[in-house]
Amino acid sequence: MSGRGYTIFDTMIGRCGIAWGPAGIVGVQLPEAREIETRRRLYRLYPDSRDQRPPPNVEIAIEGIVALLRGQPSELSDVALDLTGIHAFNQRVYRLTQAIQRGETRTYGEIAKQLGASGAVHAVAQALARNPFVIIVPCHRVLEAGSYADRMSPHGGSISKRRLLSIEGAHGGTSGKTLFDVLLPVAPPRLQS
Repeated sequence: MSGRGYTIFDTMIGRCGIAWGPAGIVGVQLPEAREIETRRRLYRLYPDSRDQRPPPNVEIAIEGIVALLRGQPSELSDVALDLTGIHAFNQRVYRLTQAIQRGETRTYGEIAKQLGASGAVHAVAQALARNPFVIIVPCHRVLEAGSYADRMSPHGGSISKRRLLSIEGAHGGTSGKTLFDVLLPVAPPRLQS
């Protein structure tokens, strides 16, 4: 990838944006209420980027984001992210968050425990609140204890975690289980004879 650019693209939830630089994607923006607001946010966050046709690697990321927002399986773990300037702790949080499969959720506490820092729940929440790679780093799959599906990071636009989880078929509070694990009984009921 050469140069810095951004583009706006259509999805089932509205017009999203993506920005990139020579080292990879620098940010993803979910739709604001109006496209002009999405463009303004991209310009504020990435003032040295210009609206242009994305390179092939970014096109692949866009296709994956569009598929995921359509409710289809999508693999985004191979997308090159530019982590320049992102604190090492946040990078670790993002790597763990990328490993959460579609239809599953975790809590901030579970991520902190995986990091070996169970007292760092607030730091995990703050890292995900700063996540510039929404959807690619699926911060919507990480919930508060009690599975409250709260708002997205500032890059989430006007879309809620609850809506994104619904598109993916996840059920908040399953903590590692899929919707099917929750709905299917362990054993069929016995009939009385």
